[in-house]
This record gives sequence, C-alpha cells and structure tokens, in this order.
Amino acid sequence: MEEANASKHIAVLAFPFGTHAAPLLNIILQLSDACPDTVFSFLGTRQSNSLTFPKKLYKVKPFNVWDGLPEGYMLKDDPSEPVEYFLKAVPENFTEALDEVVAETGKSIDCLITDAIYAFGADVADELNVPWVAIWTGGSRALFVHVEIDFIREYVGINGTGPQDKSLKFFPDFSPIRAADLPGGITTGDFNAAMPVMLHKMGLELSRATAIAVNSYEELDSKVVNMLKQRFDMYLSIGPINLVSADDSHGCLDWLSEHDWETVVYISFGTAITPPPHELQALCEALEESGFPFLWSFRGNPEKQLPSGFLKRTRSKGKIVPWAPQPEILEHPSVGVFVSHGGWNSVLESIVGGVPMILRPFFGDQGLNTRTVEAVWGFGLGLEGGTLTKVGAMKALEFTFCSEQGKK
Repeated sequence: MEEANASKHIAVLAFPFGTHAAPLLNIILQLSDACPDTVFSFLGTRQSNSLTFPKKLYKVKPFNVWDGLPEGYMLKDDPSEPVEYFLKAVPENFTEALDEVVAETGKSIDCLITDAIYAFGADVADELNVPWVAIWTGGSRALFVHVEIDFIREYVGINGTGPQDKSLKFFPDFSPIRAADLPGGITTGDFNAAMPVMLHKMGLELSRATAIAVNSYEELDSKVVNMLKQRFDMYLSIGPINLVSADDSHGCLDWLSEHDWETVVYISFGTAITPPPHELQALCEALEESGFPFLWSFRGNPEKQLPSGFLKRTRSKGKIVPWAPQPEILEHPSVGVFVSHGGWNSVLESIVGGVPMILRPFFGDQGLNTRTVEAVWGFGLGLEGGTLTKVGAMKALEFTFCSEQGKK
C-alpha cells in the first residue's frame, strides 16, 4: 500500500478531434510501459475516448470531459461545429474533470501533459504547482509557423494585404514555402475564430512549458528543429510515433500480396474529410482510365458516393474498404504511391514505408505539409491547382509510376 501511494500520477489532456488523441495516447502507452509505477489518467470526450482506446485494457485509464454541446443538441453537417462548441467549454470542463480524477484515484497530480494547442495548460499546471509538458502531434515546421505567427503576419500581411505567393525566405530552409501554404488562421481567415485564437495563444505560452515534445525526428527538418531549440529550453523530437493498427479484418494485406512490387495505388484522405463529389468523380475516372490497381480506404458509402457502375467495372483492379491498416499497407512492397490529404501522421507513415505521395490538402497543416513534401523533401507532389481533376490525377500517377524522376 505504501508503494502504491508513492507512485506518481500524471494527468493527460487530449484534443478530441482529428488525429490528435490517438498519437497522444500512443505516446502515453509507451511512457506507461517505461514507467510501470506511474499512474496515467487520460482525459478526453466520451466519443473520442470510445474511438481512441482499444478494447484491450491498459494501465492508462480514460476519463470523460464535457464536449460542450447543449443537452439534446443536434449537430449540423459541419465538422468545425463540435470543435467550436468544445473550445468554448475549455478549460473549465478539464479542471472540473481533474477534480473528479483526483477524487476517484485518491492521488494528487504530479505532472500535467497536454496536447500543445492547450495554452491554458500553463495556468492549470501553475495552479497545481506541477510541471507542464506540451506534446505537439504534428511536425516541427507546422509548430514553428504557429510560434512565429506575429512575425509572419508583419512581413507577409494578412487577408489580402500581402501577396499569397510571397516566400517565407526570411526563415532558414523556408524559401520554397509561400504564404498560401500556411495553415488557415495565420495570414488568412477569421483570426477571432476559436481554433486560430487557441493556436495563437499556444505560440505565446509554450515557453512556459517544462518540456515540448514533437512527433517528428530531428534529421527530417534539422534547421527548423535548431530554430525551435534556440527558442525553447527543452525541445524534444520523439517521433515518429505512428498509430497502432488493429487487425486487418478486410484482407487488405492478402490482397496486396497478389500484386507486383510497387504497382498499387493506395488512397486515403484520413478520418475527418471526404473529397467533394466532383473530385471523387475525377479520381474515379483517372483510376479507371489509367488501369493501375488501387486499394482505397473510403470514408462513407462508396455505393452512393462513387460514380454509378464504378465498383463493378473496377472490381478486378480495385479494392475499397471502410478501414485499412495504413502503416502496414505503406510498408507492403506492392504499394507504389500514396494518394493522401497530407495529414502529418500520413506523411510520417509514408516516410517510414518509403512510399512517394500524391497530395490533395484540405485544411490545417495539410497545405504546409504538401508544399514541404514536394518542394523541400522531394518525395511527393501536390496536384495541379490543388484539387483532384481527371487530367491532374492521371498526370500525377503516370509521373510517379512511369517517369525516371518519379521513380527516383
């Protein structure tokens, strides 16, 4: 009993949208394995926890916080709406839940780990008189531009006061990056919306963190990492922390094994977005006419959302599933290219698998990731015009599979 009382208690505050909570939990699970005498309490919304936590029980225990939605409220078809409601509820929903966590566990909190976007973590940690560790689940380059928001706005302009093709060459290794590649809320958009306000505060408050850990590795973006290390006392590159896949219940890996080396197109636009109908139509036409075999992890109903007859006409060449074990797929030798939205986890998993990318970004850091993959690291390309067209998709596929530069 005395030994149990002596154990440390770490509270973890997750951001319950997109692919934030899953990689954060993966980090915490690894920490719990390394620190078996430490108690970890993981705080997220009920819906996020139900999706994030595996059925297998771990020592890390989930606790639910209020999602900010009024009782009985029916969400509209707007993915930003639940985020806005949730951010209006923080940090009070977390501080209330922390009191419940302490009461239930019987242990005071010794350290606070939060998603880095929670700038209020600094104040909560001060009130608890404990260290604050901020974990950024994206890449170093995306974190850097959020830290430098005020400087960037001064030199680039905001909402049309400066050219969007202006280079960020005033930062080392940023010459290929343009203002147009930056996430919304930095130089364009509604700066008073909840998420841009939160990210701006993050950049101002991160220096109060005891440590900042990032899901990346130093060699990938060494100049950017060095700039961040000069700004922050303890900046740690702890990636790549790839997501852990569940069982391959749809037989994707067996299907891939039936195909030749580097011949298959793997397609996934993440869990939060589906391209608009006209872009889905264009991609289907490009796949059908090009004849490349494809494996598509499709969010939605392919029978209703894809062109009439497409599934039947391509059944000998393609496989469409509602979920796929992406890390294992990208490490399979038959996969030759990854058509993606450019989310950070997808970029990391593509690097680990050694698979080139064709990118169609939608929001957040995806535009910056796309431009970096194409113009800085050189292992992928963005689509012409930034959207899916039949001609653009076919050109990108043929370039990757058939040209010497694409093969390289």
